[in-house]
Amino acid sequence: MSKEEKITIPDILKKKKRKEKIVMLTAYDYPLARILDEVGVDIILVGDSLGMVVLGYEDTLRVTLDDMVRHTAAVSRGAKRPLIVADMPYLSFHITEEETIRNAGRLIVEGGAEAVKIEGGRKRLPMIRRLIDAEIPVMGHLGLTPQSVNVFGGYRVQGKELSRAEELISDAEALQEAGVFSIVLEGVPVEIAEIISERLTIPTIGIGAGAGCDGQVLVSYDLLGFYQDIVPKFVRRYADIYSVVREAFSRFTSDVREGSFPDDSESYHLPEEVKERLRERFGVKR
Repeated sequence: MSKEEKITIPDILKKKKRKEKIVMLTAYDYPLARILDEVGVDIILVGDSLGMVVLGYEDTLRVTLDDMVRHTAAVSRGAKRPLIVADMPYLSFHITEEETIRNAGRLIVEGGAEAVKIEGGRKRLPMIRRLIDAEIPVMGHLGLTPQSVNVFGGYRVQGKELSRAEELISDAEALQEAGVFSIVLEGVPVEIAEIISERLTIPTIGIGAGAGCDGQVLVSYDLLGFYQDIVPKFVRRYADIYSVVREAFSRFTSDVREGSFPDDSESYHLPEEVKERLRERFGVKR
């Protein structure tokens, strides 16, 4: 597939069959989406992680549907080739089936998403089935589901106990049967992710779930090194944007205070005859 061809859900499913790794990254705005489009990622996830990495919240629970629609629309304007998946935020799908469809529909119609992602296992099956019946594709999400942070007691690896491991495997199979086209596995032991990936015919996309998944996703701000104080174990930093941006801002601040910015080449000038007339009229000396 060339970089110009639009990626669809059938394309993602074919990658699993061909054993081709799937690349997914997050984006929350137009400029980042454009870059991800250019480098050829397969899926852009407009994650509710924007609450923590962009909006400054302590968790994802405060992200609203309006937030997600706005940021998804920005991403869809910037990226034309990747499949665009939008997170359904907290309390947007924990309600009635009719409201769930309406909320997901906003992400598709207003936001330009091509699929939505829902956290949770078998308890979400009724909502997932209704969405799929409404022709809204769904990506599942199991393991460390950030919207359940209060239930889990923090951001902890899931599935270390045998009963919980079996539950995750069972949930994954139930989600596949319900019709999701892929499942994100977050913060689960490698062995569980491998079992799920082998048993399912739909792709698994890991984040802190090892190399045995069919694809990988990271929060782009983590990959780029925007933050110095929060570095999850599963993150590999490919840049130190924090230091680059801080240095640039620091240099600008110094240049302005020293009077070296802007210089003559960075300024606009009037034609000489206009300047002369102004000098004669207003007495401007410089």
